[in-house]
Amino acid sequence: MARLALLLQVVALVLGANAAGGKSETADEISRLNNQSLLWGPYKPNLYFGVRPRVPHGLWTGLMWSKVDDYVDARDGFRYTCEQGDSMHGYGWDEYDARVGGVQTFHDEKNKIDITTSFIKIPGGKHGGSWAARIKGELRDDAPPDTKFMLFYYVVQEGAGGVAPQGKGTKFGFEGDVTFKGTSQTLGDYTLLVTKGEGEHPTSDHYLNSLRRGDTTLVQSGKYADDVAWQGQQVVYGQLQEAVAYIQKNFPADGLPPAWQVYRVDHKPGEGNVHVVEKSFEGSFEFDVLFSSGSANAPITSEDVTHELTSRSKSFSERFSQVFDLKTPYKGEEYQTFGKSMFSNLLGGIGYFSGHQLIDRSYATEYDEDTEGFWIEAAEARARKAQKLEGPYELFTSVPSRPFFPRGFLWDEGFHLIPIAEWDLDVALEIVGSWYSTMDEDGWIPREQILGPEARSRVPEEFQVQYPHYANPPTLFLIIEGFMKQLRQSKEAGIKVETGSLYNAHVENPEIGEEFVRKIYPLLKRQYDWFRKTQRGDIRSYDREAFSTKEAYRWRGRTETHVLPSGLDDYPRPQPPHPGELHVDLMSWVGFMSKSLMNIADDLGLSDDVADLKKNLIAIEHNLNDLHWSEKEGTYCDATIDDFEEHTLVCHKGYVSLSPFFLGLMKLDDPKLGKTLDLIGDEDLLFSPHGIRSLSKQDPLYETGENYWRSPVWMPINYLILTELHNVATHSGPHQARARDLYSRLRKNLVDTVFKSWKETGFAWEQYHPETGAGQRTQHFTGWTSLVVKIMAMEDLAETTAKDEL
Repeated sequence: MARLALLLQVVALVLGANAAGGKSETADEISRLNNQSLLWGPYKPNLYFGVRPRVPHGLWTGLMWSKVDDYVDARDGFRYTCEQGDSMHGYGWDEYDARVGGVQTFHDEKNKIDITTSFIKIPGGKHGGSWAARIKGELRDDAPPDTKFMLFYYVVQEGAGGVAPQGKGTKFGFEGDVTFKGTSQTLGDYTLLVTKGEGEHPTSDHYLNSLRRGDTTLVQSGKYADDVAWQGQQVVYGQLQEAVAYIQKNFPADGLPPAWQVYRVDHKPGEGNVHVVEKSFEGSFEFDVLFSSGSANAPITSEDVTHELTSRSKSFSERFSQVFDLKTPYKGEEYQTFGKSMFSNLLGGIGYFSGHQLIDRSYATEYDEDTEGFWIEAAEARARKAQKLEGPYELFTSVPSRPFFPRGFLWDEGFHLIPIAEWDLDVALEIVGSWYSTMDEDGWIPREQILGPEARSRVPEEFQVQYPHYANPPTLFLIIEGFMKQLRQSKEAGIKVETGSLYNAHVENPEIGEEFVRKIYPLLKRQYDWFRKTQRGDIRSYDREAFSTKEAYRWRGRTETHVLPSGLDDYPRPQPPHPGELHVDLMSWVGFMSKSLMNIADDLGLSDDVADLKKNLIAIEHNLNDLHWSEKEGTYCDATIDDFEEHTLVCHKGYVSLSPFFLGLMKLDDPKLGKTLDLIGDEDLLFSPHGIRSLSKQDPLYETGENYWRSPVWMPINYLILTELHNVATHSGPHQARARDLYSRLRKNLVDTVFKSWKETGFAWEQYHPETGAGQRTQHFTGWTSLVVKIMAMEDLAETTAKDEL
């Protein structure tokens, strides 16, 4: 019902605005409705379950739990922040929609409990509506029925305003529901209710049972500085230590009460910006957390939660099947479950971050990197620690991995948004806009967004500082280009409202979509110009022969073994580093930007820009061949300067070599395309049973050193390769049949690998072993690995070929 009400509201809005010719009013109103429907969410992805609004200061909450059968449990089984070593057999969102909510499950083997957190949003009022969370714990099969648990719901009010529990309860705690009343400048008046819930509670024959009962809800309120309040686990530990100290002082070692009675916070409800709500259960349990906006029509109830969860689960499954129409051989129910999990974890990994970040704007001369030994000099400049905190900034972004990378990554984000844009284009555009709002006046966007002390606490010090001369692959152009294709189709079909939903409002109302493009185009152009200026490579100083004397590029920020700004980290580059290096992958990304911007400028009628961009693109296409193609090796290569001051190619066959291909810069009849397909399909080089290897098996550096991008299979590059193979396979040309065969085999290898690993481990992984298919490095990597959902929905060309032959 809530979703239907929202859709009818949008339909009425758009029809009325179109009839009145109110273009800007429609855009403003849709923007307002977007902000309202997206205000609340599980936007603290670093927590197993953390809800906050998409504003810098407001109310936020987090869930903690642990088995507490003995004293060791409370230490080793405590759950709050997502951690790789928490003995989970998979966790995350089974279903999730950013506009309505979803269901998340934690298979906590160590604590012998499966916990489900259901989250729903109810629109209404002026402050983003209301929301509810249902916390449900079910014992695992190997758990004794009297297994005991402690749960904490952590409540923080940031900024102006306040929140406090109503009443004091008894000296033992609250015996029923606990109600908090609060007010905030951004949220208005609100009520937060934690229900008594269902489940058995522990008891003991220890005489402390008369003072520390298990059937009450405890609340301890306090005032904490902002730099402490975000540290939820430490705050709760501090309160528990006080409780433990009381026990240690008053009871002999041989007369201690059971652990669940020891780890009970003192019941001290009252004023404060931080409130810890504690519950104790024995066996399975369930309780609700209900947030009701004061401007909504009526408070949300547990009955509303039960009703909404049933209807929303059904509608999610139906919409998932429509949006991601999985193709043969991935139509079965197990693939539907897999696909929903992968996509929901991607979408449920969206976070809102705000705060200051560390930036070194010293513009030290060493950062020009124009002398031999430049990487040593640059390291010395970085060691001077000229960085300063800048901000505050805000960022709405998905994250690569909740336990390991709970922050924004620029080049990851474009890949994240490919499936998200399929489901909810307007959410994708919100995220794109958020990233470009962090761009500086020169056109630079920090490649990592580490905003605030909580985000920085998860990042090693050496990676916290951002440098305005470091680039990152501009993958957000992938999203804008996809959006423009849809917008063109919508304009050609005529302006009409098909569903009235917010999911695709910028396409279903082309005038609004075009308004968005006109606003963001200057930012895209500024970023493009920044790339061409700051990452320029040197042609003239070394008498290189090329079609253009301008189009050559070199990643700044490389060290002897790594080029982190390229996104390919330890992928082999020429040795030793040289200021005359040219990097073929960077040239390809600039070519891709040129092509995308040219198409956008053409749609906007910017003929002068089209002419300039076309000229740049032609020069890049020629220079790719003049400066980077090796006829001997049959592939594209990085270039450097040899001991005789001559231009020379250094060929490490792999993802870098394929970049002109997977970024769409090769013509269908190009003879180099045939050699590129040969490289892709060579099982002794790149093609593996589990995807395209990042580096050739025959390369001397294969599987050496860190072995991060020196053999493993990575989903984002494989997705781009697969997409371009599909393009070649579905257009007439001399390489069509070869591309079709490679496409079909690669698609199957990728899906089967990720699916098998997910079934075995419960997780998506950062990368996959090229020989065994085992998931590697970071677990719960439901960022770009979730592209597998798009791959399952891609056309099955093997089936198409069979039908054609019949």
